[in-house]
Amino acid sequence: MPLSEYLASSPLAFTLCALILGLVVGSFLNVVIHRLPKMLEADWKTQARDILGLPAEPAGKTYNLLLPHSHCPHCDHKIRSWENIPVISYLVLGGKCSACKAPISKRYPLVELACGLLSAFVALHFGFGWQAGAFLLLTWGLFAMSMIDADHQLLPDALVLPLLWLGLIVNAFGLFTSLTDALWGAVAGYLVLWLVFWLFKLVTGKEGMGHGDFKLLAMLGAWGGWQILPLTVLLSSLVGAILGVIMLRMRNASNSTPIPFGPYLAIAGWIALLWGDQITTSYMHFAGF
Repeated sequence: MPLSEYLASSPLAFTLCALILGLVVGSFLNVVIHRLPKMLEADWKTQARDILGLPAEPAGKTYNLLLPHSHCPHCDHKIRSWENIPVISYLVLGGKCSACKAPISKRYPLVELACGLLSAFVALHFGFGWQAGAFLLLTWGLFAMSMIDADHQLLPDALVLPLLWLGLIVNAFGLFTSLTDALWGAVAGYLVLWLVFWLFKLVTGKEGMGHGDFKLLAMLGAWGGWQILPLTVLLSSLVGAILGVIMLRMRNASNSTPIPFGPYLAIAGWIALLWGDQITTSYMHFAGF
């Protein structure tokens, strides 16, 4: 029996494959989350020097998502292949570098594990097929950009825009919604937060959110259509308000401390794409409509 037929006929096997693939992808996402912001910063500095007519900085070592190879930040020990097995290597090494015994951040295995579990859930939810494959790509992208936004208050165009175009492409085949709904979802998603941004700025004189949030909601609209936008905005606002207050209190920060909105949008959009119809129907039934 061909592998594709076996995976299609065995939900458990497909889910396990997605789990393993998600763990591997999670290991790569750790690299993306750590290096992409640094790569973008270096590129911005190069562009700024060029625009200002300043001499270029001396060429340094190659730095991208592939080079230099993973190494210990404390002793520069090059991570060997057996030390880079998602989650397992961390447990085998006892959470320490094999060379200098410096502690390895728990964040690395947690990102790998979270990515693996999310991937397994997507496989279980959709079953073997194009929907699962496309939604896995979306899930991985949302996860990476959420972590980057949480760290740097930055939603990289290098992640958001390709996924926006991919949403329109997959819906050209009606994978999640019609192409018309996807197109207007992208347009409305951008305009909704763009209007909120300018209204807030006109009233307060301050910028309430970053432009990356506009593009992220547009991207979610391109995947799920305009129909998911109200629920996405509502859920993200509720979750953001509750968790934002909790985080400020835990950090003893002031109310003026900026809080990244991207992770809340990503979580809300992911939920709306999976269960938007059920949530809306349940609410309408509860409200007596």
